[in-house]
Amino acid sequence: MPDVGAVLCDIDGVVRHWPAVDAIEHAHGLPPGALFAIAFGPDRLTPAITGRVTDEQWRTEIADELARACGSADTARAVVAAWTALEARVDDAVVALLTRVRTVARVVLVSNATTRLEADLARLGLSGLADAVVNTARIGFAKPDPRVYRHAAARAGVPAGRCLFVDDTEANVAAARDAGMTGLHYRGYGDLRDALAALL
Repeated sequence: MPDVGAVLCDIDGVVRHWPAVDAIEHAHGLPPGALFAIAFGPDRLTPAITGRVTDEQWRTEIADELARACGSADTARAVVAAWTALEARVDDAVVALLTRVRTVARVVLVSNATTRLEADLARLGLSGLADAVVNTARIGFAKPDPRVYRHAAARAGVPAGRCLFVDDTEANVAAARDAGMTGLHYRGYGDLRDALAALL
């Protein structure tokens, strides 16, 4: 691995992990996958993670569309409220590793996220984890857009060739490599630990 001056790290699927929503759907009589089919369809998700709509607007739109699908506005609102109230699990081992990395390199969190991200990080005690946070809802474009990687490297103050980009989505890692970075397709803590062993 080349000399690493910055670790650019995805959040969801690496630092934090969300519980499944199957129980919420089941409790409200919805088929499995109904909520995410609406919430994460490109036409619905892309405006939310590029800042064209707020997190609140996104969730309201999801409830409206879900109501049309299930025939009940009350059920749809209850499902979205229960989903919104879910608490993510933080991977403490990853947090500890990134905290160590900050003693020798820059750390930037890079997330395709909504306008809720900063409040989420504060609630989870993660606001001080990184030197910077790149929330795509604040910059107007999302991974795997090449501009995300250039923006993240600039926030790190490190050339792309000295950045290690970590993400659990392979397409995002491939785009980082195309941008001149070293890419790590994250599938578990051991991947990150091994990739950073020389640095630490």
